[in-house]
Amino acid sequence: MAVGERTTGTLEPIGFSQSIAGRIGTVLRWIALFIAVVLFLLPFYLILRNALSSEADITAPDWTLFPAHLQWGNLRQLFADTEVPIARALYNSAVVGILGTAGQLLLASMAGYGLARIPYKHADKIFYAIVATLMIPGAVTFIPSFIVVSSLGWVSSLRGLIIPTLFSGFAAFLFRQYFLGFPRELEEAARVDGAGYFGVFWRIVVPNSLPFFAAIAAITFIANWNSFLWPLVIGQDSSSWTIQVAMSTFVTAQTINIHELFMAVAVSILPLILIFAFLQRYLIQGVTQSGIKD
Repeated sequence: MAVGERTTGTLEPIGFSQSIAGRIGTVLRWIALFIAVVLFLLPFYLILRNALSSEADITAPDWTLFPAHLQWGNLRQLFADTEVPIARALYNSAVVGILGTAGQLLLASMAGYGLARIPYKHADKIFYAIVATLMIPGAVTFIPSFIVVSSLGWVSSLRGLIIPTLFSGFAAFLFRQYFLGFPRELEEAARVDGAGYFGVFWRIVVPNSLPFFAAIAAITFIANWNSFLWPLVIGQDSSSWTIQVAMSTFVTAQTINIHELFMAVAVSILPLILIFAFLQRYLIQGVTQSGIKD
């Protein structure tokens, strides 16, 4: 009993110290999480605060959490501005984002599946050529792409904004790597039923890879929505401006329209927030799972 009592007596301080250390670690993790949340939400607060403020409130030397009078009329003023067609710019960005994303998913997924599954002696060479294009800076191909688009008469048109960006070598690379790990048993079962590569792709591979498709779609849509340089060069007419180009016109060498700029930013990020809210589950699944349902 004496030995047991000494053993118990020596274990109690150790267990107590471990419990304290565990609680301290939990508190530190929560503090770190709180700091990260604040830093993440701070830009959104600044956008919302300035979007509902007047020019005087934004440039005032004394900072307030929110202005005394929220300027909800800034939203109406934004869409009533005749010099900057925000409604048209939002429409153009939506068309470019949706059609560009759909086109990239279609072309890149078919290219990736062909490189991963269709036997062809030059498949590896084609794959390496696609990977090599990822090493070429965009500035190198910018001028040749513009010359081609200009010669086709696609300047200041949605075709010029969408078609040159339909194929993505990086997306094809991701799809190819994903399809290499796709279970061949499912495809072989479909081929027994007489399906070819095209039928297997649409009937078996695509339905069982929706989380991965959704993850690529979200990333591609955000990239297309936030694209600025190419739409700036192609959209030479205000009717073909995207939202990013339209927002840039609020800050010029002559004028700075701060409150409309922040309101435009608030409006422009709303679709991205909605897409992330609806697709965040698929974003996680696309990274952590193979896309095969039990």
